[in-house]
Amino acid sequence: MAQDKTTPPNDEIVAVSDEALQKAESFVEAEEGAANRLMGWAGRISTAIAVVMSLFHLYAAYAIVPTQELRYTHVAFTLVLSFLLFPLATRFRNRVRWWDVVPGIFAVATIVYALWGGDDFTDRATTPDHWDVIVGIVFIVLVLEATRRTTGPIMPVVSILFIAYAMLGPHLPAPWTHRGYDVARLVGHLFITLEGIFGVAVDVSATLIILFTIYGAFLQQSGAGKFFIDFSLALMGGKPNSAGRTVVLSSFLLGGPSGSGVATTVMIGTVAYPMMAKAGFERNAAGGLLAAGGLGAILSPPVLGAAAFLIAEFLKISYLDVIWMATIPTCLYYMSLLFMVELDAKKFHAKDVIFTPEMSLGQMTRRYGFHFISLLAVVVFMIIGYSPSLSVFYAIVVTFALSFLRRETALMPGKLVKALADGSIGALNAATTCACAGIVVGIVTLTGLGLKFSSIVISYAGGSLLLTAIYTSLIVWIIGLAVPVTASYIICAVIAAPALIKLGVPDYAAHMFIFYYAVLSEVSPPTALSPFAAAAITGGDPYKTTLQSWKYTLPAFLVPFVFVLDPQGPGLLLSIPKGGSWIDIVEITIKTTFGLLALAAFAQNWALRQNTPIERGLLLLSGLLLVFPSLIEAIVEWMIGRDISYTYVPGLIIGLGVVLWQARTRSPTRPAVTT
Repeated sequence: MAQDKTTPPNDEIVAVSDEALQKAESFVEAEEGAANRLMGWAGRISTAIAVVMSLFHLYAAYAIVPTQELRYTHVAFTLVLSFLLFPLATRFRNRVRWWDVVPGIFAVATIVYALWGGDDFTDRATTPDHWDVIVGIVFIVLVLEATRRTTGPIMPVVSILFIAYAMLGPHLPAPWTHRGYDVARLVGHLFITLEGIFGVAVDVSATLIILFTIYGAFLQQSGAGKFFIDFSLALMGGKPNSAGRTVVLSSFLLGGPSGSGVATTVMIGTVAYPMMAKAGFERNAAGGLLAAGGLGAILSPPVLGAAAFLIAEFLKISYLDVIWMATIPTCLYYMSLLFMVELDAKKFHAKDVIFTPEMSLGQMTRRYGFHFISLLAVVVFMIIGYSPSLSVFYAIVVTFALSFLRRETALMPGKLVKALADGSIGALNAATTCACAGIVVGIVTLTGLGLKFSSIVISYAGGSLLLTAIYTSLIVWIIGLAVPVTASYIICAVIAAPALIKLGVPDYAAHMFIFYYAVLSEVSPPTALSPFAAAAITGGDPYKTTLQSWKYTLPAFLVPFVFVLDPQGPGLLLSIPKGGSWIDIVEITIKTTFGLLALAAFAQNWALRQNTPIERGLLLLSGLLLVFPSLIEAIVEWMIGRDISYTYVPGLIIGLGVVLWQARTRSPTRPAVTT
């Protein structure tokens, strides 16, 4: 075998260096913000505020808190902690200065002003008085600054551009022109109403996102994260493909406690990469798999990413319905990953990895298996009939109670305070993003930009659903490169989704399409944080690692197009297509499954052995015929002028033909390893 020079010999002891780990952690900070590590009185005060914030939201989940009071208080806590924990600039880290305290005081003052005004204040939304405008401007500036500190400058700049669009409407060229709005009208809409900053996004942040981050912090502090990795290692054993399988399984399990693709990549990579390297996996391929696993963590039920809560709110459906819709795509994603891992083990001639766990799988499950109950508690409570927020509340209670089954996992006062504080702090990134995104959503609804933008996209696409879907994916992808996943989904849900819906795509399919492409920004350069973090751990090339991650995430790129282009596509979301039956769900799932397997073999350039160029081309054709039969049928009909059907049949025949041919022929003599 031609060994890649970047792959260490199998008998070499591989370990992730502190320098590599520190570099990887910097990418986590790039996604979640570089928070202060405060000590002394500043640390105690910030921790106390974070604990009180968590306790308030736990109380609000169980009791009844008026909507306006809940949203306003949530934002007040968010702004205060953001100014205390995230410095003005990197050089001011780990210390609190007057310019961190003063904005927090002003933030509280603006919220008190709004709450103190009561109904008289909300009635002035269209005609705010002089003080309303001044306080509102200060508040908007504070939201922009807090978002800049937690997520970087791009989201605030985008929001400012939308504000400029609202004010300069009459001066813009057609078709972007509109009546225009003055400062007072904008402040009234963004600050006073519940359609701007305090709109849907902040509501989701205050009622669901923060509860899930508290839930994740409780799982983490009770040792669930370590257990899921250890369980995955013990379950997969010491086989050649065990390291890759461990990455796939642990990424799925860690999606709940972590909630971050980059953090999951780093957490798993520090444990799994030494095993992968010793087995013989090439550095860039190993990094690509780690990044794909991290991406899967925020695509997978029962938690998914923060944007999933917004889907439920935008569509006015149950969060359980969102989990239901994500089930088959998640299964397809992990099936494809596992298949590629098997191909990698063959391609790299992976060696058995000796792994001696601290205890057997049975012992581990008996002692710490209760973590699975904690992980599934949310879904169980929602199935019973509780609301999502109340389900998370009870899941937190269950996690807390079960932690006392083992002394080492018990959430004693110290761990409990840490979990409560981490829960609030972990929500700051998403909370400020939601508040800032509220500016964008408010302006879109005020100016009618969503309908205008959809008409423009459809016009450029010539009314073609295919081109509209491609344009929409590119728009979501590009926006996702600049802003966090949650923000890119919110922006695109209000400006891009209407175009797909107008062309007949079901609203839930359009929103799931946008959600998946918003998440894919995690593996897309130049801001591909997950592959870059993985490359830091493996020592691989960041851009080669990114290309490898694209290969592993192929289903996530392709399956969303099935949602919107194939008449049977909604079946992948466990929804019976219009005029169809449950048979359509089974049929589209089987076709897509075999198609993804063919495309995975094409991407890996390996099926039963290394593919010849002709075999690889046939596998590509087979995959496209199976995954996109309607698209192929439309192209052929356009070329020959005749309607054809059932292209998936020749696709299946071609794929099986390649496999049978490889089973009867010898492997080529050229080197087996390809990167």
